[in-house]
Amino acid sequence: QVQLVESGGGLAQPGGSLRLSCAASGISFSLYNMGWYRQTPGKQRELVAVISRGGTTNYADSVKGRFTISRDNAKNTVYLQMNSLKPEDTAVYFCNAVFPNAYWGQGTQVTVSS
Repeated sequence: QVQLVESGGGLAQPGGSLRLSCAASGISFSLYNMGWYRQTPGKQRELVAVISRGGTTNYADSVKGRFTISRDNAKNTVYLQMNSLKPEDTAVYFCNAVFPNAYWGQGTQVTVSS
């Protein structure tokens, strides 16, 4: 059974930092392209960052220079380091694994507010 379990969400102040983790099980993690997406009420889920199985990264323009995605294949875990957080980063963040099927985590809430 495939599981993607996110953790690390919570409340942060503007300008603060959070680190999200996504622990995967039931898949050959190193073969998968991994990503983080986010969604706010009434809006479509949007891409935040992706990292290929080879380590190539891509980011949404809105988070470039502030967020960093990384992976540890030995721990079957993908991370999202979020710095200089803004209120508009408030969303539910979802972990995604692709190859060849796609899997999603249950999401973790990130709230940026003073």
